[in-house]
Amino acid sequence: MSVSIHSIKRSQCHLAWDSSIPPVIRVKSGESVHFDCLDASNGQVTATSSATSLNTINLSQVDQVNGPVYVELALPGDTLQVEVLEISTAEWGWTGIMKGFGLLADEFPNVALKIWDLREGGYAWFNKEKGIKIPLRPFAGEMGVAPAEKGPHSTIPPYKTGGNIDTKHVTKGTTLYLPVAVEGALFSMGDGHAAQGDGEVCGTAIETMINVTVKLTVLKNKSYVKTPHFLTPHVPEDPNGYYCTTGVAPDIREATRDAVRHMIAVLCADHGLTREEAYMLCSVAGDLRMHEVVDMPNYVIGMMMPRSIFGHSE
Repeated sequence: MSVSIHSIKRSQCHLAWDSSIPPVIRVKSGESVHFDCLDASNGQVTATSSATSLNTINLSQVDQVNGPVYVELALPGDTLQVEVLEISTAEWGWTGIMKGFGLLADEFPNVALKIWDLREGGYAWFNKEKGIKIPLRPFAGEMGVAPAEKGPHSTIPPYKTGGNIDTKHVTKGTTLYLPVAVEGALFSMGDGHAAQGDGEVCGTAIETMINVTVKLTVLKNKSYVKTPHFLTPHVPEDPNGYYCTTGVAPDIREATRDAVRHMIAVLCADHGLTREEAYMLCSVAGDLRMHEVVDMPNYVIGMMMPRSIFGHSE
């Protein structure tokens, strides 16, 4: 493994993608960088926070990213290869439902907060009494380079140059490829997650502080990379299979919302969860899938819940 010889501190962060932000360090192509990142709330949520504290979060200060890193030899049209070498989380994390945010925001008007204990190693309990625990696969939700367009760009959405891609597969052992849009690439990252389902449907995963080491290499022969691409190591399927609900509708977003609604109903009926608990469980463990996109007028979207998270004892 490549040895990290550079480091980025928690305080070395910014709140917009902007090519005018000066780099905090310069590295050679092929060198490694260690990042120490606060959670996406920028430290506003703590291990002792209550749900009501979500009402007072300063949203202008969330989803900060650490960097930027100037990578020598990187020019527009090149590709930045980002190898995730190591990643670790804090001892705790949080999942929240916030007003006006999430796939079903209109159906969940009240805030909710779960504080997770991440000290067990490899998994975290969602609910011990009901025997539900979640395997941990930490990753950074934000990984990107500066866009070519001048001026600040919010860190909330994803872009063709990366950013808030919230893709759970970009964990240790994965290689991410980003299209370089400006000289030096200006790479930044943040938004640590201990676990997440594909879709992050309630708007948060298991949010946590992370320490990450990545190796940054400029590639001159992958000009076809126009959006984030990634190469994953082997990841086994869930050994116990999945329970899947579907949404069927002519509008792909409504089909997706229906799939999640139906899974929430299943979790409440079969596992005794509240609607808020079920919504959060879908966000941290359930995977959205596009099952059918050609037989118009309707799409079929699935929400797949791994059965292996249920039936555990202490």
